[in-house]
Amino acid sequence: MNKYLSKISLLHQIRKLMKLRNISVFLLSLICVTHVQANHLDEFDFDKDNGALDVVGWGSLDELKEHVSANYGDASLLFRFGVLITNAWYDASAPYHPTAVGVYSHLGRRPAEEATNRNINTAVIYASYRVLNSFMPTYKASWRKMLLDIGLDPDNNSTDLNTPIGIGNAAGFAVVAGRQFDGMNQEGDTNKQYNPMPYADYTQYKPLNTAYKLKSPSHWQPDMQRKGLGLYKIQQFVTPQFALAEPYSYDDPNDFEVPPPYNSNFKNKRAYRKQAKEVLAASANLTDEQKIKAELFDDKFRSLSYSLSSNIGPRNLSLLEFIQIGFMTNLAAFDAGIFVWQEKYRFDAVRPFSAIRKLYKDESVQAWGGPGKGTVSMQGEEWHSYLEEADHPEYPSATACFCNAHAQSLRKHFGDDNMVYYLPIPAGSSRVEPGVTPKNDIVISYNNWTDFAKECGQSRVWGGVHFQAAVDQSAEVCPVFGDLAYEYVSSLVDGSAKLRAPSQGRPLSELPERFSFENDDD
Repeated sequence: MNKYLSKISLLHQIRKLMKLRNISVFLLSLICVTHVQANHLDEFDFDKDNGALDVVGWGSLDELKEHVSANYGDASLLFRFGVLITNAWYDASAPYHPTAVGVYSHLGRRPAEEATNRNINTAVIYASYRVLNSFMPTYKASWRKMLLDIGLDPDNNSTDLNTPIGIGNAAGFAVVAGRQFDGMNQEGDTNKQYNPMPYADYTQYKPLNTAYKLKSPSHWQPDMQRKGLGLYKIQQFVTPQFALAEPYSYDDPNDFEVPPPYNSNFKNKRAYRKQAKEVLAASANLTDEQKIKAELFDDKFRSLSYSLSSNIGPRNLSLLEFIQIGFMTNLAAFDAGIFVWQEKYRFDAVRPFSAIRKLYKDESVQAWGGPGKGTVSMQGEEWHSYLEEADHPEYPSATACFCNAHAQSLRKHFGDDNMVYYLPIPAGSSRVEPGVTPKNDIVISYNNWTDFAKECGQSRVWGGVHFQAAVDQSAEVCPVFGDLAYEYVSSLVDGSAKLRAPSQGRPLSELPERFSFENDDD
């Protein structure tokens, strides 16, 4: 079965259901749609469908899962992919808008009668093809097949700006060139002449602790994580150079800051223990709903991307508007991430697992005991978070920041706090506790962005990967990145934005000084 078209067929049915006023009918129907394979296969319709979502979005998920992130949770690379691909969509569609200009290309204006879904879809898919081949060249055969499956020629390299294919190719090539040297080390040749290592750290970051010894209990300790039968991996700070990447919507991440994580100062005994106890209490009292929400928000596609796509029908979004806000939300998260990585690098803060094992090593604690075990009594040194910790320091919370930036950008765009989010979760479908959680079918639903962002942040405490302060500080600071993304994309859409020069990462000298509490070694 063609994977692109089978997913398109499913998506069409979901979209129709999203327009139903009777939510109970919607929920029942959606459960049926997601569990019964469609017998009828609709072909992609260039005149009616959304090529950005139906072809490119759905069509790249398997490769992203295999190549970048098994659970769609590795934020720095996922959001770089997201912002590049949606930037390509936006720049390819700009010539079909009455006033819009692109970020890395100004390709003129096409006559109004050419602003059809067919032309926009064609341009967007070709632009995506260029970005996909640059970001994940390993899968060139998959990207060729993606075009061939819908009747497009992957060997058409035209840049004739009188045609949608030419516009798409020109826009895609411009985005690739515009972000190639943005500081993320895509080519792997920063500070290297031979044997390139794409996206490898070039900041020379080194943790103060090892996986075997917590010398400095205030700071991040790489964890040892199981990656297969008998195979364990020691964490490394993933892409610390993200802090040096060039943002879209502001100039310098040093213009923003969060206060030091004083509660993570090991010498601040009472506060250090208090925040650890809060995480233990959350672990001991986990509900099925909290577990599922922790998993949901850990998966950036099921949470953030779905929160946008599920509002296409209720908001009656045109293809052009979907592309604009798709770019805006990915831009908000990407630019927020640059700031978060700067602060993570600066503070290098301890994760809950290290603090709890340090404080309660030989003591009995009540906590989640592992998949299917429920709440048990264990020694503190055996404690494990419900979610696996991401490969970077704790403070501030990246996920909470992404959700708050995402939500704020959409509040600004729509002018209200309303949203539609209904996600049926079948019994036993948990990623962490398959066959066990949830005990019964449940539905995760939100009707406003405020609650969505708040629970997104809180899920990191439920999951055991963050202290409360990291969530609270992100919730306070990060909406500004939604504001900035909205303002920048608005300037693109009204045509006032200037053509952007190819990006350049900031120099190593602009990395923040590593923060340290006085005398915080054990």
